[in-house]
Amino acid sequence: MPILALDTSTLVSSVAIASPEKLIAELILQTKLTHSEVLMPHIEQILAMTKIKKTDLTGIAVSIGPGSFTGLRIGLAAAKGMAYALKLPIVGVSTLAALAYHYPMPNIYIAPLLDAQKGNVYMALYRWENGILQEVQAPVVKSFDMVLQDGQVLDLPVVFVGDTAQKQALAIAEAGGNVVPAMPQLVMPRAANVAMLGLSEFAKGKTDHVMQLEPVYIRRSEAEVLWERRNGKSEE
Repeated sequence: MPILALDTSTLVSSVAIASPEKLIAELILQTKLTHSEVLMPHIEQILAMTKIKKTDLTGIAVSIGPGSFTGLRIGLAAAKGMAYALKLPIVGVSTLAALAYHYPMPNIYIAPLLDAQKGNVYMALYRWENGILQEVQAPVVKSFDMVLQDGQVLDLPVVFVGDTAQKQALAIAEAGGNVVPAMPQLVMPRAANVAMLGLSEFAKGKTDHVMQLEPVYIRRSEAEVLWERRNGKSEE
């Protein structure tokens, strides 16, 4: 019962195939190539390498954000197109939850941080309880400085993951106290985590409507804000 999982929420392009028993294969690429250039070739490559046909797939899991507006649209368009054409169930997975899935450890908080521009980050707070990833704080947009301050007063150590955690690793390490940066190999999104969370949702009988599944942006794009300014509309 293999499923296909996609994550294009950041500059990292990641594709995975997994079953309830194991991760079968995963491709990860972090280069200057765009998702529009590499995503579909990656999908074809991973299917060829595993000798799994598209018709063998039983579902598709896709990261739905928050994250890069363009990246999310490309990944979701590919996932929805395949799900519709192959008549497969589809499920959207939070990018932040997938990042937190890197650290299945008790007695810590995991705080995914993704660049939201202008010194801000998309962030949420998670912890593992009885082997289940629990959301402690819902996704929000905050300044990185505020997130760092908040983390230092929590009652448990906080591990920061995500692209901002990678860029700000030195600042996090120097802050000391309760906060630590993730290890380099566990800091960026992985489709394997999207697959595992997606499989969990499928096992519960949860799916999304292929025509109604949309990215979770949290905030509006700069293009939308600029358009409203030019057309005399105030920001919300």
